[in-house]
Amino acid sequence: MVHATVLDSSSSLDQPVQIEPFGRSLLIEEITATWCPTCAELDPYLMGVADSHGSRIAMVAYHPSDGVDAFQPPASQHRIDRLGMMHPDIGSTPTFLVEGMNPRIGSESWVDVQRDILDIEIQRQSTTTLQFEVVRSGSSILAKVVSFNSPETNLSDTQLTFLVAEHDKELPSGSLNPGGGTRDRVVVATAECSLANSTITKELGLRSANVSSSCQDGFEIEFDAIEEFSLILVHEYTVEAIEAGHRLGTLGAVEFAYRPRNVDSSGSAGYLILPLMIAAGIVAILPPKKKSKD
Repeated sequence: MVHATVLDSSSSLDQPVQIEPFGRSLLIEEITATWCPTCAELDPYLMGVADSHGSRIAMVAYHPSDGVDAFQPPASQHRIDRLGMMHPDIGSTPTFLVEGMNPRIGSESWVDVQRDILDIEIQRQSTTTLQFEVVRSGSSILAKVVSFNSPETNLSDTQLTFLVAEHDKELPSGSLNPGGGTRDRVVVATAECSLANSTITKELGLRSANVSSSCQDGFEIEFDAIEEFSLILVHEYTVEAIEAGHRLGTLGAVEFAYRPRNVDSSGSAGYLILPLMIAAGIVAILPPKKKSKD
């Protein structure tokens, strides 16, 4: 059994790869759009930022179903709707949220994102430890939870969530695109498994989602093989629990990435991007209007 957190995409997935038990990664969620000029300028650098933080963070990008974005994955919109439960005015692009808190809007807000990361790391006492394995099966990728250990006493208000993020996702020709030909970390699929009764409560963008025994050791998803992707397993509150007053954010999260990794291990990528993000200084708030037909 191979153990890995980041596996180069030139390596084979024909044999199962098991992720080391972990849970302390902070989930950073970006609301972005393919039509957003600032987002397009920042996108090539953000994976370097994520890599400079190592396993401290897992960063994903949500593209809205707004009628203009080139991707509009239902899974992304589902996650945006979840964030909107606590932040009803959310929608500016780019917006960054660390553990579902304090929406940071615009490129110049990255210094606040860095501060949020440090603050939450200091405040966190304990997290759920999660482990899953990944393997290729023909034209599919399979991922299955293999272990779960949580300090939470009431698990019935919580769920396990798989997020599938595609790296370097190509934009279709003819789409409104102020940047390069790809976007990174695009959440294209998700599944949720309720710990109250070990049932699948949401499935978007997948071939299948199943529970063989319980969410804790038998929650499995299958999706079309992607050349480069990340899988994030999250322990979080259910929508119903959030409606009842529980917080956004995670109780534990762990990521597996299948992609190239070319990052300065000194962490300088995070510092190099900061002046760029501040200099950009433009926030795209609304999608461009569609041209009227003659």
